[in-house]
Amino acid sequence: MPDALLVLNCGSSSLRFALLEQGGDGTFARRYRGEASSLGHAPHFTVHTTGTAAVTQRPLPHGGDDHAVALDAVLEWLQELPEAARLVAAGHRIVHGGTTQHAPALLDAALLAQLEALVPLAPLHQPQALAAVRRLAALRPGLPQLACFDTAFHRTMPWVEQRLALPAALHAQGVQRFGFHGLSCEFIAGELARLWGERARGRIVIAHLGQGSSLCALHGLQSQATTMGFTPLDGVPMATRCGAIDAAVPLYLLERGMDVTQVRALLHEASGLRGLSGSSGDMRTLLADAQPAARDAVRYYCHHVARALASMAAAIGGLDAIVFTGGIGQHAPAVRAAILEQSAWLGVRIDGQANANASVPHGAVCITTANSRVPAWVLATDEEAVIGAHTARALLDQRSAAAGAGD
Repeated sequence: MPDALLVLNCGSSSLRFALLEQGGDGTFARRYRGEASSLGHAPHFTVHTTGTAAVTQRPLPHGGDDHAVALDAVLEWLQELPEAARLVAAGHRIVHGGTTQHAPALLDAALLAQLEALVPLAPLHQPQALAAVRRLAALRPGLPQLACFDTAFHRTMPWVEQRLALPAALHAQGVQRFGFHGLSCEFIAGELARLWGERARGRIVIAHLGQGSSLCALHGLQSQATTMGFTPLDGVPMATRCGAIDAAVPLYLLERGMDVTQVRALLHEASGLRGLSGSSGDMRTLLADAQPAARDAVRYYCHHVARALASMAAAIGGLDAIVFTGGIGQHAPAVRAAILEQSAWLGVRIDGQANANASVPHGAVCITTANSRVPAWVLATDEEAVIGAHTARALLDQRSAAAGAGD
């Protein structure tokens, strides 16, 4: 039976996963992909088998630690597979790598301790990802596990984008703009290079819109600017995160009697679309809701994404293309339309029918007219593919090094 790799992508609202098998040529290809989530009103566990119509679905219980329930479901499914016996490595999405992690790295006790210290900077993601690392280590002692960092892709940003206007001593301590959604941006950049060739090296803004949302300005296929900053809380408003606000607001709330835990919960879990609408942070729910507060929340979100799009274009001195990705970016035509209509001054001319019918299982779909000065595209992201590729490369490098040491 061929060797297998496990990929775990712990998001703020779900756990996506994949299992890759090694082929006769030594490369790894995806055999299964799936998602587990016990969050919200629709718990689900779904696995798709590559190359077939086979779909495995299981119910997930409500209650308890939602992320732990999702992780348990994935690990139980894994243990039942024949391929589990040949699991040789695992790759993880780790949202925050701090100042020291600029490339994928094998996880050990020292690195885990470093990443644990960054939990306050990514409280919706980092604890869940590290919990998955530890659980898998307990089940499979000695299994190599690779950390793939969302922050690594943005280390190419110029200093004016990485630096915050704070004293140098704080910058030296790691208080700077990091940027996130880097694995998604890395996938999109790679796909654009494959699909467009040299044209992909132009000035492109990626709008990764989902439960967490951010925009990234690319030039030469490298990150030049991004809307998220020191933490994934910054930038445009999100499902439950506030996005950019005056830094004095948290100070004001603390002075009025809220404690740090309450302020953190407010900004990360009760703001954004949920705070604006008073009902939900789920864009699908809000788009189906005729209540004024829901409509206003959607309008607010689209306005601030369009505003950020202009900012990203300014950072790279122009705009040659826009790429929508992420759960909202790929599946919400009304949101894309509102953003592009507000961006018409940039030379964007939306094709209403193409936008409404855009389906992106493979490749890129153009949603602007032929005479649009700036074309806009929809392209499905695949963070698990990036994590899988990095993990396979690390495993093969490790085996090559071991073989060389044995010569």
